[in-house]
Amino acid sequence: MSTARNSTARNSTAGKSTAHKSTVLETEEHQALRAAVAALGKRHAGGTHRDYDRQALWTEAAKLGYLGVSLPEEYGGGGGGITELSIVLEELGAAGCPLLMMVVSPAICGTVIARFGTEAQKQRWLPGLADGSLTLAFGITEPDAGSNSHRITTTARRDGEDWLLTGRKVFISGVDMADATLIVGRTEDARTGRLKPCLFLVPRDAPGFGRTQIDMEIQAPEKQFELVLDDVRVPADALVGNEDAGLLQLFAGLNPERIMTAAFAIGMGRYALAKAVDYAKTRQVWKEPIGSHQAIAHPLAQAHIELETAKLMMQKAAALCDAGDDLGAGEAANMAKYAAGEACVKAVDQSVHTLGGNGLTREYGLAALITASRVARIAPVSREMILNFISHQTLGLPKSY
Repeated sequence: MSTARNSTARNSTAGKSTAHKSTVLETEEHQALRAAVAALGKRHAGGTHRDYDRQALWTEAAKLGYLGVSLPEEYGGGGGGITELSIVLEELGAAGCPLLMMVVSPAICGTVIARFGTEAQKQRWLPGLADGSLTLAFGITEPDAGSNSHRITTTARRDGEDWLLTGRKVFISGVDMADATLIVGRTEDARTGRLKPCLFLVPRDAPGFGRTQIDMEIQAPEKQFELVLDDVRVPADALVGNEDAGLLQLFAGLNPERIMTAAFAIGMGRYALAKAVDYAKTRQVWKEPIGSHQAIAHPLAQAHIELETAKLMMQKAAALCDAGDDLGAGEAANMAKYAAGEACVKAVDQSVHTLGGNGLTREYGLAALITASRVARIAPVSREMILNFISHQTLGLPKSY
């Protein structure tokens, strides 16, 4: 990393103490980061969310230190946290060129390895994740379990010094471009005999590790895959962290995932809203631009309010996550993801509606977001499961399942 990049990262990190006290206010360094990433996005953005060179943007973002901004400095990162990484993804999305694999590679996998990996694993993966030369995918979702870690059936059993993994995963992003996939499996607890989640790094070309691309209606550079693990043999050092840590290590990755999904949604919502506002300022049917009419202006204002409200919760969740408060971050991250998903869908819908027929044309590039915006409602965990979590974890209501 260059001296300038290190300096920026350190300044951002040093300023976080003030931001964490309020949990909502950004430092001057954070604002400077936003402006710099917005400028990067503007250089790469095409006419729509589809029209940009993802690899070129990924490469430049890595070179500037943005992909690794949350990773430790001693491994080539910027020394910041999820606060900074979420700013990067939000601003790229707002510019019209989001990088979905940022949610997976540096946020989930990078965080887990940085916190729980061995020194050898950190040396092997973190510098590459920071400079963009390596990419990791994350495999938790299963056909019959969704993201319910308690029902995961992918198992890992010892075979001498190695592990054998067997199971299936579905809707796993970017496996074709990833050097390895961090697989969530379950091992048997020697004391109780009960299964507990564990994390394994599985190389892309490992024998028995098969993938099939899922035919998705939504078109994105990051493809979705179904994975089959047929007695995939990995060495002992493929295990990330302690096999007895269970859910602790898993949730250390899931909290950043939810925060980054919120950033993805907020960025998309901002992009759509900006398109609609520009259109409403210039589109003239009667004497005045249509934006002067409250029937147009008020729903757009409401969409802006809801996006900003979700953003505040995302900032709180990121601050708690970076402070090491996994429990508090879990609640806030779920709330942020829920609020951002809802705000994004509403912002996109209202933006399309503002443009009328033009909102459905390829020229304006908003119609594709009708489908894309639903991703933040559905993945990585549905809004209904978040409501379940809040109802019984926060409100103390009995479980319905």
